[in-house]
Amino acid sequence: MTRDLIAKYIWIVDTLNRYDRLTRDEINRLWVRSSISDGNPMPERTFFHARRAIEELFRIDIHCNRRGEYYIEQGSKNSRAFTNWMLDSAAVNSALQGVDASEYIEVEDVPSAREYLPMVIEAAKEHAKLRFTYAGFNRSRAERNIIFHPYLLKRYKQRWYMLGIKEGSEGWRTYALDRIKELNILREHFARRQDLNTDDVFGHILGITTSKAPVRTVRLLTTPTQAKYFRALPLHPTQTETVHENYSIFTYRLKINYELIHEIMSLGNGVKVLDPPELKVMVVAALREALDQYDT
Repeated sequence: MTRDLIAKYIWIVDTLNRYDRLTRDEINRLWVRSSISDGNPMPERTFFHARRAIEELFRIDIHCNRRGEYYIEQGSKNSRAFTNWMLDSAAVNSALQGVDASEYIEVEDVPSAREYLPMVIEAAKEHAKLRFTYAGFNRSRAERNIIFHPYLLKRYKQRWYMLGIKEGSEGWRTYALDRIKELNILREHFARRQDLNTDDVFGHILGITTSKAPVRTVRLLTTPTQAKYFRALPLHPTQTETVHENYSIFTYRLKINYELIHEIMSLGNGVKVLDPPELKVMVVAALREALDQYDT
């Protein structure tokens, strides 16, 4: 598949996302003015084939209403984030196709999950059980012959995690793919539990550590500079902002967990916890413990 085709598909999706609903004539007018067109309208047949390809490649359905307006139906926040990630990946791959970019693009060297990521995706899709060995950081010995029911894959802080149910234990378990060894897909399948909704468990979680704590209203006071970063890259999808003259207050609906505390600590004096009181106490205690290491 050529870079021109990928660029065309990405342009169609981005344009429909920006304008919400467009007729074929409106799409053509925008296409003619775009930087990737040759100044000619997009033929009906070309648009039809592109529409089908977008559905197959990116799992994005382009609908058409009775007024002849094309639109992309907005799904959950997770599905929109996934779509954006897929489009970004496709755009990067397309731009770098046939190009040696190592001299002018530098990327982080992060733990790789390439070896097992396709297998875990396949197992989650087919509801197939997994068997693997796990060398967790908090264990002196690797745990062997884990039988696992994969429900969800999540990327966080440049690492891939799989979340699901470990046979013989209760509740959700999380495993980092780069700490997994000897992974195999078993022929045995599992019945996906309908009472376990991943949105209920992780919809109010920052990071990958599950929590049985109640969902709380978290309020963070930020400097104007930090507020700009939160606007550009929200801390969590539940984020809302109240702007004041010399500061902003960001509000979230979150469960208190390890990642939330350490994310707040990493922001230094750019953020102050206002609510809830127990989160404020936890952050203050963690900061004091960190300072104690420098006492002489």
